[in-house]
Amino acid sequence: MTGTVSKRRAAVLGSPIAHSLSPVLHRAAYDELGLTDWSYDRFEVDEEALPGFVEKLGPEWAGLSLTMPLKRAVIPLLDSISDTAVSVQAVNTVVFTDDGRCVGDNTDIPGMVAALRERGIEEVASAAVLGAGATASSALAALARICTGEVVAYVRSEARAAEMRQWGERLGVGVRTADWADADRALRAPLVVATTPAGTTDALAAAVPEHPATLFDVLYDPWPTALAARWSASGGAVVSGMDLLVHQAVLQVEQMTGRSPAPLDAMRRAGEKALSER
Repeated sequence: MTGTVSKRRAAVLGSPIAHSLSPVLHRAAYDELGLTDWSYDRFEVDEEALPGFVEKLGPEWAGLSLTMPLKRAVIPLLDSISDTAVSVQAVNTVVFTDDGRCVGDNTDIPGMVAALRERGIEEVASAAVLGAGATASSALAALARICTGEVVAYVRSEARAAEMRQWGERLGVGVRTADWADADRALRAPLVVATTPAGTTDALAAAVPEHPATLFDVLYDPWPTALAARWSASGGAVVSGMDLLVHQAVLQVEQMTGRSPAPLDAMRRAGEKALSER
């Protein structure tokens, strides 16, 4: 499709979507790459409206970023999805190819790995995951690539525990589950991945050990979380949701534009500036 139209379009879809920083990141990349004929927007689209939205897209469209609740709903609309997306049954990136195909991928998982690698985390002997939602399954998929031992998932119900064990089996990760009431024990792991909504881990801040290792807190607004602030103050390494957001967006820009490498630093600066102005 590239080369057949002069103007190119991309966008992020979801519901709610007004908070998304994706337009800021992608537009910063276009500016840095000199892609003056590219635009990136946001659209409020729910599961019911998604098929009609995709069907109406014209040849100028290069790709879509997808957030909740569309990451699974989009799969039946696609011609193919990557092995990474298959592994968690979630697509956050759609690329429209030159031959008219719709191809889905998941850049959250390699984005997590890249964000950790940037902080020098290439491999860990064990890890803990706080939470059991969709982000937690992506975290398990990322840990499958870097964790050589057991992952302990701290959850609030047996149903969630069963889901996490099933994801572990599917992804080839040894997962043991534990009750959320004991989540303070998670903080002693070499790598702690917090995947829960804002405020959920605040009570754990007081339990941060004297010499913490690495915390990956997937939130970026509000930032820092109480847990991340205490962790950093105690000398531990912190990887933020902004790190994840930028790294997964870098991969999206590269897939949609065919330009590599995407300008990581410019995208991060733009995201941090936009966040500070909220």
